[in-house]
Amino acid sequence: MRRLEGKVAIVTGAGRGIGRGIAEKFALEGARVVVADIREESARETADLLVNRGGEALAVHVDVTSKESVRFMVEQAKTHFGRIDILVNNAGWDKVEPFLDNDESLWDRIIAINLYGTLHCCKAVLPLMIEQGYGKIVNIGSDAGRVGSTGEAVYSAAKGGVIAFTKTLAREMARHRINVNCVCPGPADTPLFDEIGSYNPKIREALHRAIPFRRLALPEDVANAVAFLASDEAAYITGQTLSVSGGLTMC
Repeated sequence: MRRLEGKVAIVTGAGRGIGRGIAEKFALEGARVVVADIREESARETADLLVNRGGEALAVHVDVTSKESVRFMVEQAKTHFGRIDILVNNAGWDKVEPFLDNDESLWDRIIAINLYGTLHCCKAVLPLMIEQGYGKIVNIGSDAGRVGSTGEAVYSAAKGGVIAFTKTLAREMARHRINVNCVCPGPADTPLFDEIGSYNPKIREALHRAIPFRRLALPEDVANAVAFLASDEAAYITGQTLSVSGGLTMC
């Protein structure tokens, strides 16, 4: 039997990259997937991909920085599928540049997407999970939030906040039998990496040398870890942070 058979999962930022990889893996494991993304066309592309492979999917536009948009996403998911079993807070964004070169408006955008987006989605979904007496939340952090990353000071701070939030939320939700965990990817071969890699064109080559497995993470590498934590195989695991970095970080 597939690990997520019949479960309903919301995956934010699922229009491309790691989010699309997670949505594909969830569908393969039997989940019905709410494909949520600020890029509505990308969300539809991912949902169509899952449906064409025999899965069930609903494309939803969401801006995770907006409480109203997040509430509407949750309402659509519940109306369409009747329940929400899994939430993956994957939506994220960054711009790589030295901290002293940052404009404060950049701080606001990075924190709004990466930290407040996670808070908004959890706040909207958790009452439903508590009512059901069941739920799995997997927050996508970053190893930048664990060990720091040059050129990503505010992003590191936001993802560090996600990691800390995950631990506290796991403690608060344990009595409701809701698991809350965090997956921290290392550098991954995604469209976002291509965008931020323009800061240093040689960064890909340097990372290949630094990572023990000599390659960047692929979306499926992260998706496999997320699917495990979203499954009942991880029923006794909560408040944990798992790095998926090919050995780049070991702590």
